[in-house]
Amino acid sequence: MRKLTQFVLITAALAASPAFADMKIAVLNYQMALLESDSAKQYAVDAEKKFGPQLNKLKALESDAKSLQDKLVNGGSKMSNAEREKAEGDFKQKARDFQFQSKELNEAKAVADRDMLKKLKPKLDQAVEETIKKGGYDLVVERGAVVDVKPQYDITRQVIERMNQLR
Repeated sequence: MRKLTQFVLITAALAASPAFADMKIAVLNYQMALLESDSAKQYAVDAEKKFGPQLNKLKALESDAKSLQDKLVNGGSKMSNAEREKAEGDFKQKARDFQFQSKELNEAKAVADRDMLKKLKPKLDQAVEETIKKGGYDLVVERGAVVDVKPQYDITRQVIERMNQLR
C-alpha cells in the first residue's frame, strides 16, 4: 500500500511538472513598493514639517534632562541638600514631560501613518493588479518569502512606476 501511495505521488508530481514550466512567476516587495512611491515620499516630507517642531522640543527636553543628570552626578556631592533636591525635582519633572510628550508624538504620528496607509493602499493594490495583469503573471510571491531571486523576476519597480502614474 505504501509503495502504491509513493508511486501515485511521484506520478502526480511528474504530470504536474509541465504545468509549472508554463507558469509565469514574479516576486514583489509590497512594503518597498509602498514606501518608495512618490506619494509616500511626499508624505514623509510633509510629516517632517508637521512633526519636526515637536521632535525638536523633545530633543531640547532630553538635552536639558541630560545636563541636569550630569550636574547631579558630577557635582551632586558639592551641592547643598536644598540645591540637590531642587535639581532632582527638576530632573524628574523633565523626565516625566519627556515621556508624556514622546507618547503624544508617537500616537499622533501613528494616526497620521495609518491615515496615509489608508489612502495609499487602494492605489498600491490597483498598481499591483494592473502590473500582474499586464505581465500575465500566474503567481506573485512576497519578496520576504523568497531566499533569492533574479532581478528579472522582481516586479517591485514596475509596481512603483505604475503607482506613481495613478494620481
